[in-house]
Amino acid sequence: MQRQGSLMPSLLGDVFCQCRSAETHPGVDPVTVQPLAADWTSDHGHAAHPCDICGGPEQEHRLKVLFQVLDVNGDGGICVNDLTIGLKKLGVHRTEHELMKIVKAGDKDLDGQLDFEEFVHYLRDHEKKLRLVFKSLDKKNDGRIDSQEIMQSLRDLGVNITEEQAEKILKSMDKNGTMTIDWNEWRDYHLLHPADNIPEIILYWKHSTILDVGESLMVPDEFTAEEKKTGMWWRHLVAGGGAGAVSRTCTAPLDRLKVLMQVHASKSNSMRIAGGFVQMIREGGVRSLWRGNGINVIKIAPESAIKFMAYEQIKRVIGSNQETLGITERLVAGSLAGAIAQSSIYPMEVLKTRLALGKTGQYSGILDCARHIFQKEGVAAFYKGYIPNMLGIIPYAGIDLAVYETLKNSWLQRFATDSADPGVFVLLACGTTSSTCGQLASYPLALIRTRMQAQATLEGGPQMNMTSLFRHIIRTEGAMGLYRGLAPNFMKVIPSVSISYVVYEYLKITLGVQSK
Repeated sequence: MQRQGSLMPSLLGDVFCQCRSAETHPGVDPVTVQPLAADWTSDHGHAAHPCDICGGPEQEHRLKVLFQVLDVNGDGGICVNDLTIGLKKLGVHRTEHELMKIVKAGDKDLDGQLDFEEFVHYLRDHEKKLRLVFKSLDKKNDGRIDSQEIMQSLRDLGVNITEEQAEKILKSMDKNGTMTIDWNEWRDYHLLHPADNIPEIILYWKHSTILDVGESLMVPDEFTAEEKKTGMWWRHLVAGGGAGAVSRTCTAPLDRLKVLMQVHASKSNSMRIAGGFVQMIREGGVRSLWRGNGINVIKIAPESAIKFMAYEQIKRVIGSNQETLGITERLVAGSLAGAIAQSSIYPMEVLKTRLALGKTGQYSGILDCARHIFQKEGVAAFYKGYIPNMLGIIPYAGIDLAVYETLKNSWLQRFATDSADPGVFVLLACGTTSSTCGQLASYPLALIRTRMQAQATLEGGPQMNMTSLFRHIIRTEGAMGLYRGLAPNFMKVIPSVSISYVVYEYLKITLGVQSK
C-alpha cells in the first residue's frame, strides 16, 4: 500500500516526460527529460513513455487520471474547492490563496474552474517555467541542485540564508535522501504551486526601460530584489534615459513633422511627408527640424524617476506580498504611476508642442516660451489637453502590456529551453509590435491632446474642449482626421527602438550594469 503523501509525486511524475533520447528533442538538455522512478504500462502491457514535448501516446490518458483524481465532484471541472479536497487526499497542502492563483492562471474562459483542456495547458505551461528555474539554479550544470547552489541563487536575489536553512529547504523536496534535488523532485514538488514571474524572466525581458518610442506611457519594468539591493535599478534607469535622449534626438525631425501634421493637416491642406520636410527647412533651415527636441529630452529624467518611485509605492499600497505583480495589478499600478508622472511634467509637454509649432525667431528658448504662455494665457494653459492625455494612458499602457506579455509568454512556451534570454531580435520585435499596437489604440486621444495644446497658436481658431474638438474633427474631416500624422509616427518606431537598444547596451557596460 503506497503512502498517501507519496501518491502525488507518483501521479505527477507519471504524467510528464520519461523520454531518454536527446535526439528526440533537439536543443533540450537531457537533464530535463530524465526517466522517472515510477514507470506505468499501457492497457496492453507495453512500457509507456509519455512526453510533454513530443506528446507521447499515453500522456493524455495519464493527464486524465490526475484530472479525475482532482475533480472531486466529477462535474468535468476543477474549482478551488476540488483542488483543496483532492490535493489533501494526495497528501499535498496548499493555501487557499495559492489554489485561487492556480485556477485564475489556467481559467481561460473565466468560468471559475479548469476544464480538462485548461488543466493540461496550465500544467504544461507551468512545467516549462519550472524547467527554466531549475536550469538557473543548477549552477554546476550537473542536473542536481545542492544546498550551496540554493544559497548562491538566493544570494543573487538579495536573500542571505545559512547552510542549515538551505538544507531545510532541500529536505522539503528531497524524496530519496541524497540531499540533492534532481529535475523530477523539483518538478513534482512545485508543479501545483501557482506560476509566478521568475527572476531570470524579469532580468531578460525588460521593455519600457530599454525601448524608447518617444512616448512615456508604458507600464514600468519590474526589477529583481538583487537589482534593487545592489543599486543596479538606477543604473538601468540612467542607461534607459540616456538611450531615450539619443533615440529622440535622432528621430526628432519625424516627431516634429508628426506634430505639424496633427495640427495643420486637413482635407483642404493635405500635408505630405516630403512636403512637410521641405516646408520646415524652407521656413527655418535644417536646424528647425529639431525644434522642440530639447524639452523633449530634458523631461525624460524627471518623468522616469517619478514614475519608478510612484510605481514602487503603489505596489506597496496594493498590498502585494510578491516580488512581482500579475498583469492586472501591473496595469493598475503602472497606469497610476504614469498618471502621476505625466501630471508632474505635463507643462513640459505643452512647451514641447508650442516650440515644435513655433516659427523662426518666435521664441528665444524654453524659458522664453514658458514666459510668453504664462503672460498671455495664464497658468491654466500649461494643462491644456491634460484630460485626453490622462485618458490615453489606459489604452496605450494596457494594450502595450497585454501584447508584450502575450508575445513574451508565447516565446517562452515555444522556444525557451535552457534560458529565458530571447536575444536582441526577438526582444526588439516584441517591443516594436506592442508599442505600435499601444500607439494605434491611443492615437486619436494623442491627436486631440496636441490640438488642444496648440489652440492658442492658431489665430482666430475656436477654443474647444475635448468632446467639442472630437465632434468637430469627425464632422469636418471624418474618422481619418483622428489619425493625421500617423505615418511619420510609425516611421520613427523601428529606428527609435533600434537606436535606444544599442545605446542602452553601450551605457550598461559603461555604468557597470551586470546582465546576470
